[in-house]
Amino acid sequence: MRRMKVLDLSGVTAGYGDVQVLWGITLSIDEGEIVTLVGANGAGKTTTLKTVSGVVAATGGQILFDGQRIDRLPSHQIAIRGISHVPEGRRLFPLMTVRENLALGTASREARSNRGASLEHVFSLFPKLKEREAQMAGTLSGGEQQMVAIGRGLMARPRLLMLDEPSLGLAPIVAREMFEIIREVNREGITVLLVEQNVQQSLKIANRAFVIENGRVVLEGGGEELLDDKRVREAYLGS
Repeated sequence: MRRMKVLDLSGVTAGYGDVQVLWGITLSIDEGEIVTLVGANGAGKTTTLKTVSGVVAATGGQILFDGQRIDRLPSHQIAIRGISHVPEGRRLFPLMTVRENLALGTASREARSNRGASLEHVFSLFPKLKEREAQMAGTLSGGEQQMVAIGRGLMARPRLLMLDEPSLGLAPIVAREMFEIIREVNREGITVLLVEQNVQQSLKIANRAFVIENGRVVLEGGGEELLDDKRVREAYLGS
């Protein structure tokens, strides 16, 4: 039986001022999946995430979340509906503590009412954050800061978690830990949309993937299927 569709983009166009970046993006994500967007720098992957979360306005097409149109909503209303966007670069408040940064993720009434349980859940996923909850976020290592960023996204109790380059700048051993955390989050029932420069690792954990070139989807398939695809290997894996 096919799972329920959580996110559906149909012919989505978007850009920055006079510069159009997305040229009719069409893709969908089923409940419980990990879906990866693959593409070169500047292909439109980050813009796709920003358009879903309302940070960038869609200029055409439509975006449905749980069957309801969201592309005309402001970003805070999209977040309240159950989409968490963890942006590239973490975007933490360096002079606030770990705990304070995490608390900022509780935007909706439901998230605020479950803040205590959500904090314990985040600390169970990232025990290091429990040890450092009173520490200023700006003094953490890069890996620990990424844990805070993902934890903040989880504090919103999302149905869809969008991650933009979660392993960027991390040591290989920390990056592997990050991918395992993503799998664990997904096993708990959260759907994941992932943009990641480590194409091999992201395809290994993905149920499905979409290849984006010049703001258009040019290829789609299962994660392992695309990992074995000659075009993908030559373009993004150097083999």
